[in-house]
Amino acid sequence: MTIVFACLEADTLGGVQQVTHTLAQGLAGRGHDVHVIGLYQAASPFHYVDSPLYEEHVISRTAVDRQGRLARCHADRRLARLLGSVQPGFAVMTSPSVVTRLARLLPDSLRTIGQYHGSYEHARDCWHLGSIRKHYPALDQAVFLSRDDAWMFSEHALLPNAWAVPNPLATWPQETATLETPRVLGVGRLEGVKRFDRLITAFARSGVPRPWELHLIGEGGELERLRVHAAEEGVADRVVIKGRVAAARMPGEYLAASIVAVTSEHEGLPIVLLEAAAHGVPAVAFDVSGGVRSAGPVLVPAGDVDAFARELARLAESQQERRRLGAAARARAGRFRLDRVLDEWEALFTHISR
Repeated sequence: MTIVFACLEADTLGGVQQVTHTLAQGLAGRGHDVHVIGLYQAASPFHYVDSPLYEEHVISRTAVDRQGRLARCHADRRLARLLGSVQPGFAVMTSPSVVTRLARLLPDSLRTIGQYHGSYEHARDCWHLGSIRKHYPALDQAVFLSRDDAWMFSEHALLPNAWAVPNPLATWPQETATLETPRVLGVGRLEGVKRFDRLITAFARSGVPRPWELHLIGEGGELERLRVHAAEEGVADRVVIKGRVAAARMPGEYLAASIVAVTSEHEGLPIVLLEAAAHGVPAVAFDVSGGVRSAGPVLVPAGDVDAFARELARLAESQQERRRLGAAARARAGRFRLDRVLDEWEALFTHISR
């Protein structure tokens, strides 16, 4: 069958994009005709798959916030021609912004699926919930990252078509971490929503002694502010900011960690939690969504930095507890293996086609 994934930017560095390319490669590997469409080109394109089995398209080379009305009309015509040229199948729109842009351009030959990669809590606190309420009921299916979130949208946004499919793991590691290296790991864009400032504060307040370090992987506009914050917290010499790390090197980062930490303001189902679990690394996370809960980290009330610090200290003090939690996390992560998630997507396509 034909499957089209559409993103605002399909080539930027982010969880939505990583999941999209992972699913596209997996479904194409099963013989489907798969297309990934980016409505705009990212300012700094990121390459996810070395030898893609699917077709990639960029509609506009203009940045998302710089396109005028005339250019957008031309882009819409190019997009409509592309969508009309593919065989009948399914269009998976990866965000509310994409749904509002594409819904009117899609041919009748493509059944419509609207994804939401955030949580109900986040949608409720911004414009997303209003857009989902307005546009998603008319789609063939609305897909969320956890059963908790699907239920919340069904109950509180009155969606009659809510469904849950989790994010997948791109690979399943054979090697697991020894959990002996004195290292806490944080992974994500260095932007405000990830709240790495809270993680640095929690690390400082935990009282975890040397030689424990906090390693941060990612790049973004908060880099210098985080360095200053680490100095103010007295841990500048124990916070290592590594910048962007190639996907091929990330398994080594997980294997060298003993704790993974997620302190985001909001999350859907962060890939970092799934990858940490697959490598047998226990995680501590703020309880901000059904997706986070489904990944099975040690949960801390959202925003409670002192409680987060206490959990970091508890895990740092006990290798036995780290190993117990790491083994449980890896066992739980099996449900996010790529083949299983692809099975769920194909079951969804069959459900819609009936």
